[in-house]
Amino acid sequence: MSEHPSDHVLGMDGEERYDYFLDAVAEEREIWILVNEASQFLKIVSEEDRVAYLPVWPSDAFAADYAEGAGDLSPKAISLPDFFKKWVPGLTRDGIDIGVFPGAQIELWITEPEELKRDLQEVLSGPAF
Repeated sequence: MSEHPSDHVLGMDGEERYDYFLDAVAEEREIWILVNEASQFLKIVSEEDRVAYLPVWPSDAFAADYAEGAGDLSPKAISLPDFFKKWVPGLTRDGIDIGVFPGAQIELWITEPEELKRDLQEVLSGPAF
């Protein structure tokens, strides 16, 4: 048995974490990002893959765990309506992808904002919600 309940989730591969993320966000109706003291959001630029992405999490606890030891970063919630109406068009315009639910594993699911929006809308329109 693991010491922390989130250890199991963080041990999932990128695709499993993506599915977990979709379900959790559909249930809670918010996405979590990290911001610094000036309210600027964390953006990661991978020189190796030549991609810039916004890391997102399904809860404040996972975002806070990721930011642990990073100094001035703290979790901030974005409601799904705001994410769909403001963030998706802005990220698309700026050429920034989304890194869904970074965790302990090196593998990370990176997707385009419009694709994440479609996947979330599909889960939201499913029978469970």
